[in-house]
Amino acid sequence: QAVPAGSHVRLNLQTGDREAKLPDSEIGKSDTREERRRKRLGKVDVDSNSFTSQELKKALAKMKESEKAERKAHEEEVRKKFRPIEQLKEEFEKLNMKMETDYEIMVKLISKFNSSASTLDEKVAALYDLEYYVHQVDNAKDFLSMGGLQLVIDGLNSTEAVLKEHAAFVLGAALSSNPKVQIEAIEAGALQKLLVILATEQPLAVKKKALFALSSMLRHFPYAQQQFLKLGGLQVLRSLFRQKGMETLHVRVVTLLYDLIMEKMLLEDSQHGDQMEEKIQQYRQVKLVPAVVEQDWCVVVSNLLAMPEHDTREKVLKTVGVLMAFCKERFQGDQALSTTLSLLRSEYEELAAEEQREGDKDGYFKELLGSVNTIIQQL
Repeated sequence: QAVPAGSHVRLNLQTGDREAKLPDSEIGKSDTREERRRKRLGKVDVDSNSFTSQELKKALAKMKESEKAERKAHEEEVRKKFRPIEQLKEEFEKLNMKMETDYEIMVKLISKFNSSASTLDEKVAALYDLEYYVHQVDNAKDFLSMGGLQLVIDGLNSTEAVLKEHAAFVLGAALSSNPKVQIEAIEAGALQKLLVILATEQPLAVKKKALFALSSMLRHFPYAQQQFLKLGGLQVLRSLFRQKGMETLHVRVVTLLYDLIMEKMLLEDSQHGDQMEEKIQQYRQVKLVPAVVEQDWCVVVSNLLAMPEHDTREKVLKTVGVLMAFCKERFQGDQALSTTLSLLRSEYEELAAEEQREGDKDGYFKELLGSVNTIIQQL
């Protein structure tokens, strides 16, 4: 940057900048645009020949020292805010903050459940926590290998209702989509124990968890379905409809039957491979639908359409639809079913129309109306 002749120029050794001072004669005069800009900038460059290399080295050294001082101050500030990792490790060791694996936790929980020194509340708490861990397939296999599955199955015989309830809950969680556990459980007699709970007088909470465990055992396991029928499992489930206070289980039972029937139908419709063919042969030995028709489940299922909840009706309509091929004559002779279907059609026509007015062209009620109309047409 050019400066007026006679300006006093210096090198600022603190910052390394070169500065120029306007001559006194210039002060007080009206400033030109260029001069005002120079004053505003303050620090200006001059010809590099104005300074020796020694002077420049000194200025650079001064700047480096300034940077080092700033860096040290920043590091000191960071040290004040954060503790070193070695100190943190020592503190964690003192607090015994060691991370436990799922396996180690399950070992402790099983030990607590099996200990005679544990109170009833402690045993229930151990089962409650175990249910969380055994949902994972690998954890369920570990649970099996460490003997936890057998302890839980034995817990189904407990005289304490709350222990039976939570034991069935853990069992159901471990069985879900886990063929290895399903096989071990049925060989250990879990199926018989669950059916006994459902067939005898027990609190609703216990039967609810036992039905959950039974459903987990039967799904995608044709051998268990076959044994279930041999042991009179359908009659046991049928008896729930004759017991007072078990209404909340009715839809769960119907949903289970629907899932088992659809499971077999979908498999038979799928493309066949060698392994699939073997599984189809296993399913062919499960005579579920003939047993359902023989025990007059057709009427039991259709009667549930009178329930007020839309979700319940949806599940029952699906089951009626899948049973239509086997229960058509029974449905046609059921005057109560005909009346119920007419009432449902009127109700869902109004609700579907309201949905459409609100801009929902393919709504929930339109779908239910379609199911009702399909059944009426088939009948």
